[in-house]
Amino acid sequence: MVDNRTAGSDTGAGAGLREHRAFIILTVLALAAAGAVWFGFPHEKTIPNIGVLIVKVVPFVIATEAIAAMRLSQSLREKLSRLFIPLCFLVFFAFFVPQIFFAAANDKSFYYLVLTLTPFIILALTLSFRLGGGSSGGARRLGYAMILLQLSGIEDLAFLTINPHTDPAWTPIPQVWTWADHMTVFFGRPATKNEAFVFIAVHLVLAVLILTLPDRIWRKIGGWFRPGRSRNTEISGTKASGVNGDNGVDGGAKAEEPAVTAQG
Repeated sequence: MVDNRTAGSDTGAGAGLREHRAFIILTVLALAAAGAVWFGFPHEKTIPNIGVLIVKVVPFVIATEAIAAMRLSQSLREKLSRLFIPLCFLVFFAFFVPQIFFAAANDKSFYYLVLTLTPFIILALTLSFRLGGGSSGGARRLGYAMILLQLSGIEDLAFLTINPHTDPAWTPIPQVWTWADHMTVFFGRPATKNEAFVFIAVHLVLAVLILTLPDRIWRKIGGWFRPGRSRNTEISGTKASGVNGDNGVDGGAKAEEPAVTAQG
């Protein structure tokens, strides 16, 4: 009887670990990728080519998927939220803010720090949503929509329009946006003013679509990447993975129940 109970306990622990395997693997990969970008690339505003831009976005994508892959009971969510949300604030307040202040006081650029801080804030907000009971699909929608907003260049337009510029270099709005490197690597040259407007508009539209498209559209898109599966299998698989949005709340909750049971 003792051996049976021990075996049952080991089986439950193993099942619980398997339930969290995707989250653990993705978290480790996200940290490794972020470390590679932070230590492997120069801390500068310039983006030499679109390949570098893609590589720098990879840690964010993996981290978003890690957050979406969380399978936690409600009680564990509440406990972890009291740990990780204040921790995210401390990373912002005790790591980024002092460096920004130091750079400003010594007439150094803190542009790269802000570029790095912004995806971190997006991930912190997405994590807070997930720990608060949000679905995995909802976490993906928020994460990817907000990173598109960051990449859109809307802050460049805001810089030109909401600030009281007197320098002729910035007012009226320049005809060529030589400083917008993320646009330059896309067009292969500095974007014109009208091209920049279109670039921003397209990103905003994509962000809105990610946030608002019905779940059936995402299930259909997900089905395109599942060749050889039946329609029913595609839909059920999508719900279980939480790719969808609002329905992902139910799907995510059902997917998390085995984790709760396995944990006892």
